[in-house]
Amino acid sequence: MAIDAIELEQLLDFTVEIAREAGAITLRHYQGSFLPESKADNSFVTIADREAEAYLRARIAAAFPGDSILGEEEGEQSGSSNRRWILDPIDGTYSFVHGVPLYAVLLGLEFEAEPILGVVNLPALNELVYAARGLGCFWNGKLAHVSATNSLDQALLLSTDFGVCEKYGFGPAAEMLQQQVNARRTWGDAYGHVLVATGRADIMLDPVMNVWDCAPLLPILEEAGGTFTDWSGARTIHGGNAISTNGKLFDRVMDAITGKSE
Repeated sequence: MAIDAIELEQLLDFTVEIAREAGAITLRHYQGSFLPESKADNSFVTIADREAEAYLRARIAAAFPGDSILGEEEGEQSGSSNRRWILDPIDGTYSFVHGVPLYAVLLGLEFEAEPILGVVNLPALNELVYAARGLGCFWNGKLAHVSATNSLDQALLLSTDFGVCEKYGFGPAAEMLQQQVNARRTWGDAYGHVLVATGRADIMLDPVMNVWDCAPLLPILEEAGGTFTDWSGARTIHGGNAISTNGKLFDRVMDAITGKSE
């Protein structure tokens, strides 16, 4: 059974609310004296990650006890419904640990395996970007849209770390794009994708991504008029990597990746 617009709007309102509250939890620890731990993949986890995810799981389970929940820190809890919530309590933990405000609370919702809703809360920046299928994309309550840039030589290209592209086999493509654009910056993690969705950047490259990093971004970028794909150009949150564009530059980016623009 499909989700109608009224129910989807209610789900979006609920998700925005709990994303705000989870963000407030992270702010209690931000630039504090917590001790971060290293995980097996050498990424950080903190008390803020754990408290925020536990809060999100409790709120979702209380409101929608039949829904599945997948979170970065606590894994997957199966449910009986056709909805799955996907959580990243702190995306950009490296930024968070170092007192840099470019971290985010991420929440996505799948319905029958299709991403239909996404919320990105950047609590230290007081920015909230959210979208649901057919309802538009919003940035702090106002409609958001991608840029009108239609030429690579005028584009702003972002990545969390351009050097990592080489490690994952995307070095030549990333280098070619860097040579063709107007400017490049490392305003990374979910923040970079949000900048594309809100028209403040044109392309964001991520050579390695988990599903909880991607889940809210696909509906946000598409509702803002852009694209969110993996490096092969497939529309997915399960590709293990990701590229956001303003849509107008998508074909040019794919040509650079496949070598057609050489």
